[in-house]
Amino acid sequence: MMETPRLLPQRLESSPESVERDLFKLVLTIIELVRQLMEKQALRRVDEGDLTEEQIEGLGTGLMHLEQAMEDLKSRYDLTAEDLNIDLGPLGSLLAP
Repeated sequence: MMETPRLLPQRLESSPESVERDLFKLVLTIIELVRQLMEKQALRRVDEGDLTEEQIEGLGTGLMHLEQAMEDLKSRYDLTAEDLNIDLGPLGSLLAP
């Protein structure tokens, strides 16, 4: 009888360092997705004109600080934006370019 090939090994071999990096990569992916959504929402509110100049300034500053923090964290773990962008198959990529 012909045996079907296994797609995954019975046991996954991984080191604590790779597990930590992969978990950190997943967390950063989620944070980046939320950051992009916040940025789009902020731009929509600016376009609609329902923010004061002070609110616009605060949003811009906050988003800049968040983006810089993300860059610092990605460099700490030697990750790129492409590393965080999960391929969803026919739906395309998770994150905007």
